[in-house]
Amino acid sequence: MKTTLTSAIIGLTTLLSCAQKSPTSTTKINMDNMESKNEQALPGVETATFANGCFWCTEAVFEELNGVISATSGYTGGKTENPNYKEICTGETGHAEALQILFDPAKITFDELLEVFWETHDPTTLNRQGADVGTQYRSGVFYHNPEQKEKAEKYKVKLNKSGAFDKPIVTEITAASKFYPAEDYHQQYFENNENSNPYCKIVIRPKLDKFRKVFKDKLRH
Repeated sequence: MKTTLTSAIIGLTTLLSCAQKSPTSTTKINMDNMESKNEQALPGVETATFANGCFWCTEAVFEELNGVISATSGYTGGKTENPNYKEICTGETGHAEALQILFDPAKITFDELLEVFWETHDPTTLNRQGADVGTQYRSGVFYHNPEQKEKAEKYKVKLNKSGAFDKPIVTEITAASKFYPAEDYHQQYFENNENSNPYCKIVIRPKLDKFRKVFKDKLRH
């Protein structure tokens, strides 16, 4: 009976976890053929890079914002070159699952992106978001210039002083390093797997519904 219960718990945890097996999870990304979208940015377009848990969730949220041109799931902040998803899931590469966002500052500001970032995850849990546990799920703002660094740090201090959260914010604020786009099957994951993956229905859908209500004025029309 105990074994059956333990198996059931493990099974449920797997359904609620972003780190699920995939037949292509060991495939390396060909960086020679996969040019970063950031390198194709038009004049005036800016870049923001956030880590706030499973990038399946993060991408589903940010790509709905008016002013966001593209949202790419990937890996950053680690030491291993050209990592794959299986390596990331071990937590040994040092990378975080992250989202690199190209945005039009004339339509949405970095401050507004920070607001969405902190509102759509728990920045007080160290290396964890829900059932997703490990350093790859840490909370982080990877700034691309001194202005982004200053804004992120001030916002973090303001939130801590306001008592918006019951515990101190553990979000790391560090300089952006090389960003590796994740394998193709991770891109637009929720859109492509909404009806087939229980994680999409149980975790991402409720989060997305809440986000749409809170930030309805910032969504694409």
